[in-house]
Amino acid sequence: MYTAASDRYEKLPFRRVGDTGLQLPLITLGLWRHYGSADPLEDREKVILKAFDNGIFSFDLANNYGRPEVGSAEKLFGEIYQHNLKPYRDELVITTKAGFEMGPSPYQHFNSRKNLLQSIDHSLERLQLDYVDIFYSHRPDPATNPEETALALKQIVDSGKALYIGISNYDAEQSDTMIQLLTDLKVPFVVNQFSYNMFRPDAYTSGLMDVLKKNNRSLVAYGPLAEGLLTDRYLGGIPDDFPIHWSNQEIFANGKDAVVTKLNQLNDLAKGRDQTLAQMALAWLLKDQSVASVIIGTTSEENLLANIHAADHLTFTADEEREIKRILK
Repeated sequence: MYTAASDRYEKLPFRRVGDTGLQLPLITLGLWRHYGSADPLEDREKVILKAFDNGIFSFDLANNYGRPEVGSAEKLFGEIYQHNLKPYRDELVITTKAGFEMGPSPYQHFNSRKNLLQSIDHSLERLQLDYVDIFYSHRPDPATNPEETALALKQIVDSGKALYIGISNYDAEQSDTMIQLLTDLKVPFVVNQFSYNMFRPDAYTSGLMDVLKKNNRSLVAYGPLAEGLLTDRYLGGIPDDFPIHWSNQEIFANGKDAVVTKLNQLNDLAKGRDQTLAQMALAWLLKDQSVASVIIGTTSEENLLANIHAADHLTFTADEEREIKRILK
């Protein structure tokens, strides 16, 4: 029988989301890749429990996560929850999303009322939960009126199936529209989950962070290590088959050699801070209090613990900031 570490809340700071009651650990464990029906349950269980023992009480999923069976990441987490984490439900922040493809039907993707309402029910069944803490609209819908989406999200909260609402992959204008709709409906909107890393600063350059700060809400950063690019694994070169996420494809606009040069320069700077490149990359995002949490994806307990230590050193000198901005330019 699993018993959580008694000192788990001494391992990793947590951060309030704007002026809401929601608080998140600085690092969230994401179950996007390698947490599906093709993966070993016992190995994944060890990582998830190790995360909780070390202060990561936030776990990020979506209805389409898991390969080869979509939805299998939720099933995997649901099993681990039932066997180990159920006594700690009140401490956990479990999130899921709907909006990307789950199948060929027009009601298996995007943000229609029908898709969102049926998706939350299917997710709760797979997760073996009565509710999730945050339910996200996974992406904006170019065809559905945002008011329909907002009303569906309101019903999900009103029915007790989610405590808070988030959006993901919404740009500044889309976020502003949805936040105002949800605010008018008195729906507890908390975060935009957006692709953000050292190589992809769009969250700032696009005005998205300005919108979130104006509304006293936060950003949760996914892809903070750019699918592992911002680690010491690729200092000698990036393979041709590197699986870059669609949100990060522009990173290679000037070729992979240019990225490798930047990685080595950043790595040298990280050494001077007594951090790994990955730890510095996470710290770079978390230095802004409006970034509530960064989502890491790992199946390695060693990498998990190393990433947690990014929170030990979140400040940057003016010289370090100037040098990092020069490298990334």
